[in-house]
Amino acid sequence: MVEVREVKTKRERRIFASFNADMYKDVPQAIPDLVSDEYNNFLPGKNPAFEYCRVRQFLAYKDGRCVGRIAGIINDAANTKWKTSRIRFSRVDFIDDPEVSEALFKAVEDWGRSEGLTQIHGPIGFCDLDQEGMLVEGFVREGMFITIYNYPYYVEHMERLGFVKDIDWIEYRIKMPEQKNERLKELSDRVLERFNLKLIEPKSKKEIKPYLPKVFQLINICYENLYGTVELSQAQIMKYYHQFIMLVNTDYVKFIEDENGDLVGFGLAVPSMNDAVKKSNGRLFPFGWYRVLRTPYKQHDVLDLYLVGVVPKMQNKGLTAILLNSMTETARRNNVKYAETGPELETNTQVQALWKHFEVEQHKRRRCWIKDL
Repeated sequence: MVEVREVKTKRERRIFASFNADMYKDVPQAIPDLVSDEYNNFLPGKNPAFEYCRVRQFLAYKDGRCVGRIAGIINDAANTKWKTSRIRFSRVDFIDDPEVSEALFKAVEDWGRSEGLTQIHGPIGFCDLDQEGMLVEGFVREGMFITIYNYPYYVEHMERLGFVKDIDWIEYRIKMPEQKNERLKELSDRVLERFNLKLIEPKSKKEIKPYLPKVFQLINICYENLYGTVELSQAQIMKYYHQFIMLVNTDYVKFIEDENGDLVGFGLAVPSMNDAVKKSNGRLFPFGWYRVLRTPYKQHDVLDLYLVGVVPKMQNKGLTAILLNSMTETARRNNVKYAETGPELETNTQVQALWKHFEVEQHKRRRCWIKDL
């Protein structure tokens, strides 16, 4: 018999935060979350998203052993913006036992019904910069620090429970060119000159700091119409600012300003954090913090592409060519072999068009499921 308990105590919060890392510690492709970050993400005093989100966490036990977890998130801001009546599920993990998965989802669904909601969808987190998308293709490929890994059997469980596809995200592996891409460079130069733009390539974190709050403010504008997005509050902007500044390698931070000095585009990438967090199994102590902070400036073969954005009025004018040319040249000089994109909505053809200049492989797919309550 499966018992589902709502998380209430510090001990239960610790079990919830570390469950994914412990469950997948022997799976080479799985990259664990930072356990301390996951713990804090579900504390109202640590996560500004609680300003517009209501959250419950659940653990499943069978034969005295914790065998699964799930979180329910009612994002009132998203429901208002998108005119929906949904509860989100997030951080879902379970052993290959239909009784366990059914019990976990029932806990979230029952809460959603009690609040008068009519649909459940996910996995999707607090906001667009949080985890989203269940892996449905690419299980043999290594994940990313910012994405979810799950066993293939999850898909069968979701279908058995009556969930259907709402939307997919796809991911690409991009081979870095060995030679300079002259065509991309020429395009970049033309766009810079035509629109009187300035490419900013910071050389220190001190130079980056004034730009990062502007970047996250720009994200609110650039990503406004993407699936499930809600506007980041000022407190959330500062939260992500502090997280990113610790991981940044100045080589892979690019800004574009217009003739008035306004930020109109940005590109942010980070050397892969996979080895650092994998070796520590998501724990910062005793030595994980050193590995994580050291990673951005170690020799690296893989670059993780986190964020690219251009203000709407300048989209489709070639600004992405400026960012890609600069990022590619930097990666080439640093002997990077591959770049990994984060999840891109399958409907976002504008972003996917960026990769036409490269040798690419679309190698992973992840899904947001939906079900009527």
